[in-house]
Amino acid sequence: TVRKIVNLDDHIALACAGLKADARVLINKARIECQSHRLTVEDPVTVEYITRYIAGLQQKYTQSGGVRPFGLSTLIVGFDPYTGVPSLYQTDPSGTFSAWKANATGRNSNSMREFLEKNYKETSGQETIKLAVRALLE
Repeated sequence: TVRKIVNLDDHIALACAGLKADARVLINKARIECQSHRLTVEDPVTVEYITRYIAGLQQKYTQSGGVRPFGLSTLIVGFDPYTGVPSLYQTDPSGTFSAWKANATGRNSNSMREFLEKNYKETSGQETIKLAVRALLE
């Protein structure tokens, strides 16, 4: 079964909304890239690197013959392996990506974004977790 939130690496997670079959393919390719990068470079991938990789795959599938675009939007979150700074990125089916402080994707994402816009503040980890739980309960 495909889960909506998965780990790509020790420090990176991906949440997706869209077609489950497309999610399985994209997640497997992203995990392989994380492992391959770790074996070749001997360093873990950064959140931005894997986001660019996933967005590049999504974009490639919009232009390749014989394949259809991924019907999938993703949120990629993690900590920079060198600085420990958290990052959040969103990709869409066209292959564009953007960085966010807080975001939501999928059903009811508009109301969730409105809630986050009203209530988001730069806070500690515990306060951020409480905000996430409150947003999910809205």
